[in-house]
Amino acid sequence: TATRNEKRTALIMKLEQLKAYIQSVADANVDNSGSIIQSAGLTVRKVATRKPRVFEAVAGATLGTVKITTVSAGPRASYEWQSSSDGGKTWVDMAPTLQAKTSITGLAEGTTVLIRYRTVTKTGAADWSTPTTYTVK
Repeated sequence: TATRNEKRTALIMKLEQLKAYIQSVADANVDNSGSIIQSAGLTVRKVATRKPRVFEAVAGATLGTVKITTVSAGPRASYEWQSSSDGGKTWVDMAPTLQAKTSITGLAEGTTVLIRYRTVTKTGAADWSTPTTYTVK
């Protein structure tokens, strides 16, 4: 058993070295990298293309509704939200949430709304975010 385990460990190390060598050759020849990897008997892994979460406002399921999302600040954070329909002169507080999302309902079609948020953690409240603009459709 000990001999088998040693040989298995050695084989895995050699395969990892081979994989690293093939990857370095493919990285040096970007135009032909896919065919180089496949000619070595390996498969090309598809690169994940996830869109990073950002502070955004999108149309809700019903007319006059806006869904707002932002990046999570962690498991013990809360979020304070404000909106302004007069270009940022006055801000209206919205209900705070424990999730990095909320929605506004009852907005008139064609209205332009500024929305901002701030996170609150055990260390205190952060500064208000840069407002995002949304025109109700």
